[in-house]
Amino acid sequence: MDTKYLNYVLTIARKKNMTKAAEELYVSQSSLSQYLSRLEQEIGVPLFIRAKGELLLTPAGELYVEAARKAIQIQKDLYHNIRGLNHKGHITIGVTSQFGLRMLTEIIPVYKKEFPQVTIEITESNVPTLTRMILEEGIDCAVMALNCADAFAGEQVSLLRKEEVLFAVPAAHGYCLRNRTGNLTREELVREFKDENFMLSKKGSTLRELADRIFASAGFQPSTMCETNSIIATRAMVAKGIGVTFIARSCVSDRENVVYYSLNPRMYRYNALVRRKNLIQNEPERALFRYIRGYFERQDEDGPGD
Repeated sequence: MDTKYLNYVLTIARKKNMTKAAEELYVSQSSLSQYLSRLEQEIGVPLFIRAKGELLLTPAGELYVEAARKAIQIQKDLYHNIRGLNHKGHITIGVTSQFGLRMLTEIIPVYKKEFPQVTIEITESNVPTLTRMILEEGIDCAVMALNCADAFAGEQVSLLRKEEVLFAVPAAHGYCLRNRTGNLTREELVREFKDENFMLSKKGSTLRELADRIFASAGFQPSTMCETNSIIATRAMVAKGIGVTFIARSCVSDRENVVYYSLNPRMYRYNALVRRKNLIQNEPERALFRYIRGYFERQDEDGPGD
């Protein structure tokens, strides 16, 4: 079942540009344009119109794209079910944070003993990118940090954990010398750290969204700020006294050099397992999801660790 040419049209529709679509498909622009012209001649109506420099779908193009997606999904489901007969398969999973990679590092060796013929492909990216990949059915599932799950249907999301977000400060900071433990009100945060270098996750991350909410509610904007999506690098910079940051409890470590404060009121994000809408779960998928849920259940029982 060859769906290559269906994917050509889907890519043009997504990129809205023939050159960019050709680059993604690894074909020449002329070949792609010729294919589209032949297809439109065969159908008898145009699938795209050019408007403001973009290729936009016509009503006929909308119908074609909808049918193409269904055909490709039928192929995926067919191959998926055939491989599932012998516990073979290929599962694509995305993760958004260090906690997801840590979880996979622990469960995959055990999972592979049970399902040695299953290939697991891991994509590490940010929340917006993985959300798009899930909605476009580019990956099977994702273990994501979320502040809300509005983008997905209810049956797609399984809540794994409610995770507290803490404020991390260098241990040598004057505030830590006066107050090593306890809660930190948002008013205190602004008053005590308004002149500090805030090291924040990049736009689109759960931690950045929560931090921006705090700043907005306090009418405060940090004067100096460093942006990175590496929790390890951010935590190391805090330990060296370079600045302060917000960090999820699952990423807490190096308590000798970093002091972590709960905020008052406390701030949380959610760890969730999100599945693509049309995922048909065979035993390898069901087992992987059991391993993922079991990991977080053990984390709740044992409590957060460094």
